[in-house]
Amino acid sequence: MKRVLGLVCLLPLLALADNKVEVGDINGARFRIDQPEKWNGGLVVYCHGYSPTPQGFDPNGKLNPILQVFVDQGYALIQSGYAAGGWAIQEAVVDTESLRRYFVKKYGAPKETYVTGHSMGGFITMVMMETYPTVYDAGMPLCGPLAPTTWFMARGAFDGRVLFDYYFPGVLPNPAKIPQDFRNTKDVVAKVLAALNGAPEKAAILRRRDGTKTNEDLAGTVTFITDILRELQARTGGNPFDNRNVIYNGTPDDNAVNGAVGRYESDPKAVAYMRAFYTPTGRIQKPMLAIHTSYDPVVPTWIPNMYESIADQAGTSSLFVQQYVKHDGHCAITPQETARGFSQLREWKSSGVRPKGGDQATSGGVNAN
Repeated sequence: MKRVLGLVCLLPLLALADNKVEVGDINGARFRIDQPEKWNGGLVVYCHGYSPTPQGFDPNGKLNPILQVFVDQGYALIQSGYAAGGWAIQEAVVDTESLRRYFVKKYGAPKETYVTGHSMGGFITMVMMETYPTVYDAGMPLCGPLAPTTWFMARGAFDGRVLFDYYFPGVLPNPAKIPQDFRNTKDVVAKVLAALNGAPEKAAILRRRDGTKTNEDLAGTVTFITDILRELQARTGGNPFDNRNVIYNGTPDDNAVNGAVGRYESDPKAVAYMRAFYTPTGRIQKPMLAIHTSYDPVVPTWIPNMYESIADQAGTSSLFVQQYVKHDGHCAITPQETARGFSQLREWKSSGVRPKGGDQATSGGVNAN
C-alpha cells in the first residue's frame, strides 16, 4: 500500500439520537464514527460499496437502518469514504486501516473488532480479514464478489459485454477501450433496454447466459459493467482482460459466436494491477460469515461460491460459512437479516458455535466441525 497513515482533519463531535458522531478527514478520505451512549466496548468497521466518487458524510444525517443495527447493539461504528472512487481496493484498505488506528488512539483499544461491508465493501471485508488476520475477531461480507478480481471481472463482466456486442453491435462502446466520457446514466440504460426489448430472442439468450430474470436487470447490469470497465481501464492504464483463449458456450450456435465474437488482448501492467487488488488467498484466522441474496443480477452467486474452494485450498474452510436470504436484487438484505447474521457471527466468535450455511432462515442450528 503506497499511501501513508495519518494527517487527520477533524470536525466537531456531535450528539445524534444519543449517539456521538464524529466526522473528519484522514489523508483526503472522509470518515464518520458513531458511538452509542452506552458503548459496549466493541467496534464494527464498515466498508462501503462501489461508488464512482469518494464518499462524504453528513454529521447530522441518520445512519442507514442496516448500519444502525450495529449501533443499536452497543457497538461503535466507523466507516471511511475512501480517498478515491471506483474499484478503489488499494485506497480502501489503507484508508480503512488508518481510520481504525485513529479510533484506537483516540477512544482506546476495543474489546472486540468486527469488519463488514456491502458489495465491493464485502470484497474489501474479505481483503481486510486476509490482510490483517490478527486485527479482526470476525468478518461478515454482505453480497460481495468473494473471488479473484481478474477471474470474475474477466469471465463475468468482460465476457458479458463481449457477448452483448455480438448480439447487439454498436449499442455500447468497445469493451476494451471505453471512452472516458462514458457514464452509467438512465438514458444509456434506456437505450440498452430498448435494444433488448426490440430483439426478444437475442435478449433471452443473454439472460440465460447471465442468469438474469428480466431485460430491466440485464440492461442495468450491462450498463453498470461498462462504466466499471471504463474506470478500470483508466485506473490500470490499459485493458486488464483477455479473451483470446476463451471458448464461449451455451448459445444456440456456439460455433458462429466463437467465430465472430470480438477478441481482445490484455495489457500486462493492467493485469498485474488487477491481480494485486485483489487475489484472495483464503488465509483467514478468524470466523467469516458471508451473506448473499439467492438472486443477484450484479454479483451472481457463482462468484462468492468460489471462496469455499479458496478457503479449502488454504486449509481454512472451517472458518468460512456462507448463507443466503430469499430475496431478488443486489444487496437486498434486510436490517433484520443483517442483525441475525451478526448475532450468529458474534456467537461463533465467542463460543465457537459455527452457524449453518445455506438458508439463513433455517440456520438456527450449528455445523459440525
